[in-house]
Amino acid sequence: MSESAQENTQEIDQRVMETLRSRDHSVLAQQIDPLSCTHNDIVELLAQYLALSDQDDDDLFDAWFDGLSKAQHTVLKVFEVYRGQFEHQE
Repeated sequence: MSESAQENTQEIDQRVMETLRSRDHSVLAQQIDPLSCTHNDIVELLAQYLALSDQDDDDLFDAWFDGLSKAQHTVLKVFEVYRGQFEHQE
């Protein structure tokens, strides 16, 4: 990896960590709010995600995850950020 790519990665990582520490959900809300999905869609997605995450079948999880839409990936990414914040509260 080039030096500038490493710097960019560190910069991105730093911004993610700052977002986690600040608990400011406005940037994440901007990613989620415009999505055209129902509350039920989100609940169903998270239920599937948690159920498949708890299983030992990585191939099943990977196949399911690879079949998700960009919007579904966004929901899961935001969910994981929120979960990380709650798990690491000081």
